[in-house]
Amino acid sequence: MKKGLIAIAILLLLSSGLSADPWEKTLTFDLKLTQTAYSDSWKGGEAGNISWVSTLNGVFAKQVSPKFNNRTTLKLAFGQTHIQDKDTKDWDKPEKSTDQIDIENLSRLTLNSYVDPYFAVRLETQFLDASVDAVDRYFNPLLLTESVGGSRMIYKKDKNEILSRLGFAFKQTINSIIVDTAMEETDWDTRTDGGIESVTDVIYQFTENIDYIGKLTLYKALFFSDKDEVEGTPEEDYWKAVDVNWESTLNASVAKYITVSLYIQFLYDKQIDKKGRFKQTLGFGLAYKMF
Repeated sequence: MKKGLIAIAILLLLSSGLSADPWEKTLTFDLKLTQTAYSDSWKGGEAGNISWVSTLNGVFAKQVSPKFNNRTTLKLAFGQTHIQDKDTKDWDKPEKSTDQIDIENLSRLTLNSYVDPYFAVRLETQFLDASVDAVDRYFNPLLLTESVGGSRMIYKKDKNEILSRLGFAFKQTINSIIVDTAMEETDWDTRTDGGIESVTDVIYQFTENIDYIGKLTLYKALFFSDKDEVEGTPEEDYWKAVDVNWESTLNASVAKYITVSLYIQFLYDKQIDKKGRFKQTLGFGLAYKMF
């Protein structure tokens, strides 16, 4: 993990000063809020609720030199839902509804060939692991992915682009395991695996006020550090299944600081669940484009 973070820092330093070319950068903050309240005269068992989600999305790209391009993508999101007890009207403890930290640095050798070599480092985690109420675990679990291979810019016009890459990826999953809930004791569990990864990024602006961002990641593990632990069980080959992560975001600006966004994510990881996991968020709220 430390080596991967050091690699990110080195790449960011290289991209900051080796070229006079300007940064291509976007950074957008938005806050979506919904609130419902009922008077005491309502008798249908209704309960008030407040839901909020805040996101920060950014892309920082630079052609460091004629043969080296660097891009960092940032996605942060956090949200909670507060629900009122329908009988006592007291507000329950807020429940987390959205939590995401996703930072990726992609470096490409732009050789103007059919396939350009690339190296990427990606960190995925969350602000708060709320799976066990008695113990707060921050930034857990951590998934660090280092990948290397070939990339191709399938389509590029202005800021619109379709970039696809295929290569070998090495993953480390670092998880804080609860040893004693009463004493809040935890221990670290680290798992590693490696395999073939395919990533396709799409950025497309339909109009001045409507844009789309999509990412499709496919991963096929070839080795797994803990395969001996599941050998002989019904799950012994689950790690060999192809993992899928498809993210799709459609944003529409209806006014200067007002936006409507639709976020859809489909995940499939047989080691977690044999069924696919689907998430959809439709939001209307305030948005501020910093640059």
